[in-house]
Amino acid sequence: MSNLRMFCLTMCPEHENLIKELNYSPVGLGDQKFTNSFFNDKTGLNISNKNPFYGEYTFHYSLWKGQIEINNDEWIGFCQYRKFWSLKNINNQKINFKQFKELIIKEIPKEFQSYDVILGEPLFINQFRLSKFIKNNLFNMLKNPTLFTNAKKRNLRFHFDMMHGQGNLSGAINLLDESEKEDFNLFLENSVSFNPHNMFICKSKKILNRYYESLFPWLEKCESIFGFDLHGYGEKRIYGFLAERYMSYWFQKYTKFKVMPILFKDISDFKI
Repeated sequence: MSNLRMFCLTMCPEHENLIKELNYSPVGLGDQKFTNSFFNDKTGLNISNKNPFYGEYTFHYSLWKGQIEINNDEWIGFCQYRKFWSLKNINNQKINFKQFKELIIKEIPKEFQSYDVILGEPLFINQFRLSKFIKNNLFNMLKNPTLFTNAKKRNLRFHFDMMHGQGNLSGAINLLDESEKEDFNLFLENSVSFNPHNMFICKSKKILNRYYESLFPWLEKCESIFGFDLHGYGEKRIYGFLAERYMSYWFQKYTKFKVMPILFKDISDFKI
């Protein structure tokens, strides 16, 4: 019996059989009609109407509010229909479904049992091509010329301002609980990488709920300054992007974590 319960999030009802073939739990998000085999973010107390802005976190909210039963004796993981967990770094997209099933994780290895959380391998934003930074944030780079030559200066705060609106991150942090504000600021200033895609695997229901209890009240406060009249991918999903940075910070601060590769493969490419 597997020690892992993996929720696979998708917006496509056609993925049902593929996800079940992986022995994962299918989660349907968005406005399309899903069968009863899918978990969703629309039952009980929910924020499904915020999905265009919160992304996958509308489903996490349902977990937090107890709409889906979580066992204490199993790891709880989250993947997406285009992003999966694997013990190997694989760049070859030309794999068949059988090969794909062999690459993705089915259970947590014994050597991971001493850890609390598994996060995706870090994404180093300071290694992006300089032309991308210049294209998106030339004015601020001209104000601080060291950003051209010193990659360490291109930290998470700089990257967030560049991609998701100048000053938006600072405004959000001002609403964060005082117990986290200083440490989160230091994390953003001193880090040039984060664990991407809002993907994690958690060993403890207690830890999972502690994370939710820290995250969701903060995001709700952020609604008072950002609202929902948001446009463009970089700002419309701002709550999901804030959560992505906070996820890296919170789990790194409070848990013993291990990183694992994320395999990029759209299961829409497969037929069974």
